[in-house]
Amino acid sequence: MLDFIKNIFNNDNKILKEVSDLADKIDLLADETRELSDEDLKAKTPFFQERIKNGETLDDILVEAFAVAREAAYRVIGEFPYKVQLMGGIILHQGDIAEMKTGEGKTLTSILPAYLNALDGKGVHIVTVNEYLAQRDAEWMGEIHRFLGLTVGCNLRSMSASQKREVYECDITYTTNSEVGFDYLRDNMVTEVRNRVLRPLNFTLIDEVDSILIDESRTPLIISGGARDGAKQYEQADRFVKRLHEGADYVIDIKSKTVQLTEDGVTKAEKSFRINNLYDLDNTGLVHHINNALKANYIMMRDVEYVVQDNQVVIVDQFTGRLMEGREYSDGLHQALCAKENVTIKQETVTLATITYQNFFRLYSKLSGMTGTAKTEEEEFLQIYNMRVIEIPTNRPIAREDYADLIYGTQKAKFESLLNTVKELHEKGQPVLVGTVAVETSEYISMMMKQRRIPHEILNAKNHAREAQIIEKAGRKGSVTIATNMAGRGTDIKLDDEARALGGLAVLGSERHESRRIDNQLRGRSGRQGDPGMSRFFVSFEDDLMLRHGSERFEGVYSKLGDVAIENKVITKQIEAAQRRVEGINFDIRKTLLDYDDVLRQQREIMYEQRNEVLDQDDVHGIIHGMFNKVISDTISAYRDFEAKGEAVDYEGLLEALQTLNIVDDKISVSELQEGTIEELQTKLTEDAWAQYENRIDEVKEQFVKIEKDMVLSMIDRSWIDHIDAMAKLREGIHLRSYAQEKPLQAYVNEGFEMFEEMLSKIAVDIVMFCVNVKIEYRQG
Repeated sequence: MLDFIKNIFNNDNKILKEVSDLADKIDLLADETRELSDEDLKAKTPFFQERIKNGETLDDILVEAFAVAREAAYRVIGEFPYKVQLMGGIILHQGDIAEMKTGEGKTLTSILPAYLNALDGKGVHIVTVNEYLAQRDAEWMGEIHRFLGLTVGCNLRSMSASQKREVYECDITYTTNSEVGFDYLRDNMVTEVRNRVLRPLNFTLIDEVDSILIDESRTPLIISGGARDGAKQYEQADRFVKRLHEGADYVIDIKSKTVQLTEDGVTKAEKSFRINNLYDLDNTGLVHHINNALKANYIMMRDVEYVVQDNQVVIVDQFTGRLMEGREYSDGLHQALCAKENVTIKQETVTLATITYQNFFRLYSKLSGMTGTAKTEEEEFLQIYNMRVIEIPTNRPIAREDYADLIYGTQKAKFESLLNTVKELHEKGQPVLVGTVAVETSEYISMMMKQRRIPHEILNAKNHAREAQIIEKAGRKGSVTIATNMAGRGTDIKLDDEARALGGLAVLGSERHESRRIDNQLRGRSGRQGDPGMSRFFVSFEDDLMLRHGSERFEGVYSKLGDVAIENKVITKQIEAAQRRVEGINFDIRKTLLDYDDVLRQQREIMYEQRNEVLDQDDVHGIIHGMFNKVISDTISAYRDFEAKGEAVDYEGLLEALQTLNIVDDKISVSELQEGTIEELQTKLTEDAWAQYENRIDEVKEQFVKIEKDMVLSMIDRSWIDHIDAMAKLREGIHLRSYAQEKPLQAYVNEGFEMFEEMLSKIAVDIVMFCVNVKIEYRQG
């Protein structure tokens, strides 16, 4: 319903007019606020906090609070937020996304809503993509908040639990997206309340929000432990698939980037692994290893999706071009890549806890974000997160010239033209940034430049250590920089005066990315704060995007192009249509992932709620009594015939089940169970079993309190870990249900619910079994 309402009223001009009017009101307080002494300005914080305690809302004090934070920024760091930054801050406070172009001061904008939302004492999290930025902003922008009397902390991976708790108790906490997510998972694995670090999740402001909530949304946060599989199976599967031939033994679908065995391939697998039927249930593990080996060898490309460094496979982020140190592909794909590249294979691990960014960030009471590029994904932000994307006007008009794409028939002609353009611009001294989508392409262009003796720097995942140094020089006269998507986000290329006079930074894209946002990020490196500049993309119909998603209607035209470039609006629209198709496909994939993950989310929330109920109590004796009642009730129900008239019970089967559970001893007869009503039987069995347990632990009851609590938590955690694994296995094969005319998602929901109910029953049984079988030993000493 909220999504529907926001869609109806999502009129950007109307919203901007309202926000602009509010910003004007803040502006009117500028002179009055400037007259205040430092002490009077600082005194505004407790004054606002008192007003909130007395019933006023954050909206009631927004204008005054923004004026105070704005003046504090000027006094502390010498920067006075422009009106457009006030507008961006208001949008963030409203729980939406502020799209602000490069160089418009997003970091300074964030201090305004952060200050306002910290005044109610519930905590504000400012989320950045790496620890360097979190630390920088906590020190730099944090000074403004500290000046106004608020506490500021920075959450780092290296901190202890007590240090993290202290940081999260601060009014404003700077953190990375991954670390706050892992802290949430770890908080729901602790066995003592004092080891929790987080407060309830209140308000978060995410920098580069599209990177975290769109690009990384499919990457689950996983806490792993314990070994599962050895390396042998991966090596065997890798050796097998390397002997196969494309077309005969396996086929690749370029558009969906999938690969599968043909009938001949299946026959070869059965012969190679000496089995009768590859798709027998007993061989599901082998099928899984073969599928991963196929994907690793024939879909995943070295120096595109990953690089090999120091005897390790390291993932390259496809959207930022950066190495994702410490990250691994899940579900055995990483091990398959290690086998392919002949590097050390780490053992697969058991998942102890997991959550996606989509579901983690929806746990916050209010979610907001800022970025330079999000408008193309507004539908997704609205549907998934209920956030509008509002484009904030630039402080100065954009002077950059964005030229139409140059389109070629072949990659060879495209690269020749690109290099000629670079040489021409370099000779006149205009700085050039060449953007590529992969490490491999950046190195190929670098090789071509060396042949033409064009001095240049290269920035990609392999030499990211020199990033700051390279970016610092990229805006100087005569500089030529080749970069992957690393230079497209979070980098601010500043021009020197000579470069500005020569026309500013020239951005040349070596191909179109699958996402229009990434192209826009690259363009946005030029033309910051009214600077001159230009951008142009060089495209060929042999590029990956066009091969996979281009229209077949233009193939005849493309083949006639030869080495001649064309600028054609129809074809440019065709390229953008291909990008929209890919964006639509990726949105559908993320939406489907969320639909499936929502099943686990609901189960996770129930489990964590029950676990926290146990954790928050010193004495769980009453909870265990409830487990006795549940197990006995469920056992009796299992042997009742509810369709028969009267109280039809299989008493012989019931007696055997109760004896197996050790709830009754061998002396009890069927006739004794038949005495009285079923309700009376349940009450009597529960009371008798409970009395026996209490008698057994009577002399050590006080010491047993902690044992009981640890035992219950252990049973919950062990069963939940097994359940996560079972749900992953169910998810992996559920798509096959479509062949049986079943809807896979509905089947996953139904079977997942049944498995969850079974798990809850199993937890109760495990707890009762522990209690009825526990032995108390008395030792002298």
